[in-house]
Amino acid sequence: MTSYPQPPTRMQILLAEDDEADVALVEDAFATHGLTGELHCVRDGVEALAFLRRDDPYADAPRPDLVLLDLNMPRMSGRDVLAAVKADEGLKTIPVVVFSTSAVPADVVDSYGSHANAYVTKPIDLEAFEQVITQIHGFYGDLVTRPPGGPHR
Repeated sequence: MTSYPQPPTRMQILLAEDDEADVALVEDAFATHGLTGELHCVRDGVEALAFLRRDDPYADAPRPDLVLLDLNMPRMSGRDVLAAVKADEGLKTIPVVVFSTSAVPADVVDSYGSHANAYVTKPIDLEAFEQVITQIHGFYGDLVTRPPGGPHR
């Protein structure tokens, strides 16, 4: 009997972003460019870790295949979220792309030092913003082989 590969599951993306306008831009990029996958949005670092750890109210949350992480958020910064994710055996293989307005070299160096998988500065131009989201999605959704689900799957 021939075995056929299973169709890929929809990519699960966690967007940790406190700026409602940036959330809307990411959602618009998904809709406008027909990007597949499920986008889950949280507004701060505390919610991001709760989602990733499946704490209340996220007990049924899927394990993300990718985290888009803003650095400057209330209650817990993206820096602290990144450090917590990469220190957690059950979460550290999830790719984390820091997606920030900051282009400060120290932020870039610190993010990579904390094991961010990529650092992308948010473009100001709407068209460029959508293109960047499309490129990130294409890279992590179509090009790379993502790690298999960890213990949370």
